[in-house]
Amino acid sequence: MSVANKRDYYEVLSVSRDCDEQTLKGAYRKLALQYHPDRNPGDKQAEERFKEAAEAYAVLSDAQKRAAYDRFGHQGVGNGAGFGGFDQTGFTDFSDLFGDLFGDIFGGGRGGGRRTRVQRGEDIRYDLQISFEDSIRGLSADIQIPRAEPCTKCQGTGAEPNGGLITCSVCNGRGEVLYQQRFLSIRKTCPTCGGRGRVIRQACSQCRGEGYSRSEKKLKVNIPAGVDNGTRLRLQGEGNPGPPGAQPGDLYVVVTVADHPVFERREYDLHCSLPINVAQAALGADVEIETFDGLQTIRIPEGTQAGAQFRLRALGVPHVNSRGRGDLYVHVDVQIPKKLTREQRKLFEELQESLPADNAPHEKSVFEKVRDFFG
Repeated sequence: MSVANKRDYYEVLSVSRDCDEQTLKGAYRKLALQYHPDRNPGDKQAEERFKEAAEAYAVLSDAQKRAAYDRFGHQGVGNGAGFGGFDQTGFTDFSDLFGDLFGDIFGGGRGGGRRTRVQRGEDIRYDLQISFEDSIRGLSADIQIPRAEPCTKCQGTGAEPNGGLITCSVCNGRGEVLYQQRFLSIRKTCPTCGGRGRVIRQACSQCRGEGYSRSEKKLKVNIPAGVDNGTRLRLQGEGNPGPPGAQPGDLYVVVTVADHPVFERREYDLHCSLPINVAQAALGADVEIETFDGLQTIRIPEGTQAGAQFRLRALGVPHVNSRGRGDLYVHVDVQIPKKLTREQRKLFEELQESLPADNAPHEKSVFEKVRDFFG
């Protein structure tokens, strides 16, 4: 294409002549993603648009070339070679522009950023069982964590301290290699050194090249009040160490709470059963119940039925890391005596004679209600 037929570079990227670097980069990035040949196979028009945008960005992103273009137009930035003669030297590495978005351009899995980070250390899981009481009140627990520690001789490199490591010959110490993909250069982690830039020539005699030794570390874990089964507590950086220069993994303490013989937890509420005798249910009574906040007195009204429920506010489970608490629900369980003394039996017989058969003289019996319903 001749210089006379070339479109204005600012028009190609749809930006103003006084746009800043970020605006320029964003405009080009959008066009490159839209018209890249790998996204438009066989579409010559899209390929030309991609080349046109790449040429415009190559000029306008360079301060000197942009100044020359602003003064003299296309004549000031080259010999008018056109798209076919576009010089891509110095502009083959697009990692600054796209970062991790090469996966978007190539459909995923083939791209990479400027330099792949060395993989962090592995995470560790530790299962901790605590009592029901400790889950309500919280505690500070000492735990022993089996994990890897950097070798004291090689400091985790896996090589002898003096001359055990050499520069990787494949990537020349950069930790990454470049692959040409049509118009783009893609950086990928070096497969030989795994991104470290160096390889082991002589393995460490103490750890035999592993870089680590197995040990146990004692840690103090603060368990907040209100934790439940399956709660995970993260201790950052307390996992296994990574390769030299990498961050260690994390430790995840997974809590298991033992059952309680009296209380049952339902989310942040507690439930328990309160056994009372027939006389207490009929006449009413004040009954003491032991809670996690000490003795509490519950007033049982006269005529309380089996299954009645009483709610004690804010005596349940504390909300984790907050001030709120659930409630305690007390469920009445009227106990019928299985064996009676002669005196008790006589009293019950007298009571039976004094009570109507349905024990509800002011209400119709069930049979009367059914009879009335069917007319």
